[in-house]
Amino acid sequence: MLKRDNAQSIFDRAMTVIAKGVSSNFRYWGPKSTPVISHAKGVFITDADENTFIDYRLGWGPIILGHADERVNNAVSEAIKNGITFAATTELETEVAEKMVSMIPGMEMLRFTNTGTEATMHALRVARGYTRREKFIKFEGQYHGAHDYVLYSTASSPVSAMGSRTAPIPVQVGSGIPNKIRDYVFSVPFNDFEAIENVVKDHYGDIAAMMIEPCLGNIAGLEPSKGYLEHLRKLCDEYGIVMIFDEVKTGFRLANGGAREEYNVIPDISTYAKSLGNGFPVAAFGGKKDVMSVIGGGSVTHAGTFSANGASMAAAKAVLDILSSTPVLKGIRKRGQRLKEGMHQILNAADIKHQMTGHPSMQGFILSEHPVTEVRDLAHHDEEMYGKIMTYLYHHGVWPEDDAREPWFLCESHTDEIIDETLNKFEDAVKSAKD
Repeated sequence: MLKRDNAQSIFDRAMTVIAKGVSSNFRYWGPKSTPVISHAKGVFITDADENTFIDYRLGWGPIILGHADERVNNAVSEAIKNGITFAATTELETEVAEKMVSMIPGMEMLRFTNTGTEATMHALRVARGYTRREKFIKFEGQYHGAHDYVLYSTASSPVSAMGSRTAPIPVQVGSGIPNKIRDYVFSVPFNDFEAIENVVKDHYGDIAAMMIEPCLGNIAGLEPSKGYLEHLRKLCDEYGIVMIFDEVKTGFRLANGGAREEYNVIPDISTYAKSLGNGFPVAAFGGKKDVMSVIGGGSVTHAGTFSANGASMAAAKAVLDILSSTPVLKGIRKRGQRLKEGMHQILNAADIKHQMTGHPSMQGFILSEHPVTEVRDLAHHDEEMYGKIMTYLYHHGVWPEDDAREPWFLCESHTDEIIDETLNKFEDAVKSAKD
């Protein structure tokens, strides 16, 4: 058993002053098991009782280089000596924007903000302002942050409540969202060519945007079927719909140019966060100049006191400089593929039916014989077996998410030696789960 005395003492204190003791609902594991972290470095994360783990959660994706990367931290340390919030433009934010435009295919103009939620919220507003339409398409199982418009049919929604594939029901996530907001959302199964075409043709006059996670960051990294993103691009072009890529997880992770580069499809707007700052809070949204140009006083509102603050911009510039000058993401892809193939072989040897999913840098596996292409297919997943494997790993120093919906994330600090150690423990975990 892992030690927990210090963590429990701290969490008991947290429960008295922080709602549920956490600052994000997804961090809560229960009153006697919620982790409390002390520090992290590289690929290792250590809790309040000095239990240390190989980290495959990476803060749910932001850590692309490794925790507490000195190159990024030193850049931030220097920048904050000059102050960080000025209510004015800086050369540093201009340099970061120029770097992003140079790295991302089809990127012409952008704005900075602080979180992925803010980025998707503003991207949707821009699309509405540009098209003068109000409704939008959201794909089942995709997560676009925590603002009201997108909290429907996410990864955590019960599949049983989604209705039939031919007439999906947007499933509201939690209380506190006005009922009428559901009227603005068309929910569609991912990777279903016919379903999306029917919705667009029936309602295109009302549809401002199609918001898409190019691969599903909360459903084991599921990737688009061949030709699917191209199909969506064609529909958006034909019916005047703004195509939005939510690249909060895929941006600066799948490739230097993100999903745009990986899948060779250029949307009208993309959103970015997570890997852009290696853990520092920074986000952006941008795309075609004619679409982004609707932003401004008297037109579409975008504002934020802390947008493009000096600390976040220094972190982003350091990350982008590292990614553009060294083959970081190619290395992550290579080692991620080794991990993926190794786990596949171990599961095969144990005669556990499964499907490996996702891109090597944000991957997963589903324990099912049934083909898995979208969230509804998870109904066939063996949650009990998956949970046994993950519990063993956690108690033996390897920490992926215990839910198959959340991918395994990799960073530059996952060396070949770390992959080998992980595979050895994964083999032990599978054996233990089958006993």
